[in-house]
Amino acid sequence: MKKIRYIAEALLLALLLGLSKLMPALWASNLGGCIGRTIGPRLSASRKAYANIKMALPDKTDDEATQILIGMWGNLGRVMMEYPHIKNIAKNHTEIIGVEIFNRNEFTAPIFISGHIGNWEVCPPAFWLQTGIKVNPVYRAPNNPFSDKLLNKIRMVDGALTPIPKSISGTRSMIKTLQKNEGIGLLIDQKFNEGIKANFFGHPAMTSDHFAKLSQKLNCPIIPLQIERIKGITFRITVSEPLDVSDKPSDEIVDQTHALLESWITKRPEQWLWLHRRWMNKTEIERYNNAQ
Repeated sequence: MKKIRYIAEALLLALLLGLSKLMPALWASNLGGCIGRTIGPRLSASRKAYANIKMALPDKTDDEATQILIGMWGNLGRVMMEYPHIKNIAKNHTEIIGVEIFNRNEFTAPIFISGHIGNWEVCPPAFWLQTGIKVNPVYRAPNNPFSDKLLNKIRMVDGALTPIPKSISGTRSMIKTLQKNEGIGLLIDQKFNEGIKANFFGHPAMTSDHFAKLSQKLNCPIIPLQIERIKGITFRITVSEPLDVSDKPSDEIVDQTHALLESWITKRPEQWLWLHRRWMNKTEIERYNNAQ
């Protein structure tokens, strides 16, 4: 039964992507935004997203939090319908600011970090198509293997990039990729129960520090990428200077990156994926403290 459900879900996704492909990119994005804003707020997942908004941004009124929630669903709908147009958007509708740092420095393979903001799928193809720099995306594989294949075919940019799933074998692939002097792209804003407890918007959140340890072990720079949706299918990627990770414990590096994420999210809160179960609940906090 599970396989039948996965096939049905993948067929629905393929139908949606096929419909998007028939349209101009902006039309597809606008349609996705409309669908997201209409259906998303009615789903049960919105309760968790709204609670996250109110917890992380306590200065927001109820109406402002609701507007952020609606905007988040609209952005997510756009992201889904933009998949078939990702190469066009990445090459022709995305500005990369700060790429000159690669001309000023001789980097070993960089570890690029970002979050689920704007359209997070735009960064890897934009770098490849505009600069020739490889940012092989590291992603959390969906449970549905058929949907995974559909989306990865798009992420590969005609075979130029190699998507890497988060897993034990994926960790080995990340190391091999970096050793080949190719960059990897990590979204570091998701919960990771096997990680460390860190503050995020003033609340405890289990977070992976693997990227920090990997950087120090392989002597690879950590380069933050801020992705913003400016309007419609127009995006801006801002490249920051590499983080100073020399002789720093991994929890301090995580604090640095969280501060960046918080500033990006606060600037455009409707573009972050508030659906994640990002923060620890009371039971998880007690369990963590008792284990220390």
